[in-house]
Amino acid sequence: MNSRVQQLAESAHISFDEFIGEMRKRNCSEPTALKIWNGLYEDFNEFKDNDMLLSNLRKTADVLRVTTGMLFSK
Repeated sequence: MNSRVQQLAESAHISFDEFIGEMRKRNCSEPTALKIWNGLYEDFNEFKDNDMLLSNLRKTADVLRVTTGMLFSK
């Protein structure tokens, strides 16, 4: 099953490589960008779990051209 980020990227016609590249341009490490791509941020107790800082989710929302709230499943 695709993560929420993968679903949003697909609807915005953004490939995996493009997503990772755009996240790297925004000073997000590749391992963290991969965790976000795979949806590992969706299961958390704090935003610091798995190096998922809120600023990285804001960068993700910017890349996908959505609001930060849309990154979480409904």
